[in-house]
Amino acid sequence: MVIMIMGVSGCGKTTLGERTAARLGLPYHEADSFHPEENIKKMSSGTPLTDDDRWPWLGAIRESVKEIQGRGDSAVFTCSALKESYRRFLEEGLAEPLKWVYLKGSFETIHGRMAARKGHYFKADMLKSQFAALEEPDYGIILDIELPLEEKIETLLAAFS
Repeated sequence: MVIMIMGVSGCGKTTLGERTAARLGLPYHEADSFHPEENIKKMSSGTPLTDDDRWPWLGAIRESVKEIQGRGDSAVFTCSALKESYRRFLEEGLAEPLKWVYLKGSFETIHGRMAARKGHYFKADMLKSQFAALEEPDYGIILDIELPLEEKIETLLAAFS
């Protein structure tokens, strides 16, 4: 089983992913760690990524999921996976479908969180481009970002344990 927690930057994917993985005793994989250096430089300069920038990044994530599934292991991943085409691409050729979790929140709430966040290369003013690209899924588990963290974790534990 591979759980994929998705949503726009600043919605809480990393925190939820790390805590859920720890509670399930699974490894955690942060999508940001799969970005090539040129993507990080682009985002650090305030330039949103294009689809052409994202495909190699998404491919690296998919290959990691394939390796994990090929060993018969489980893991928790986070990835923005904003568009349906990205989500389908991430699942191409997998032994089993991903377990999707969508962290849903308003632009205003997430922008406020991002403005307070220090030391991250993704700048709060680039959030508009993420919301413009977002194609919300109507499948998987959909969690309101304003729910308490522990409630979100308990929901996932109940679904995936």
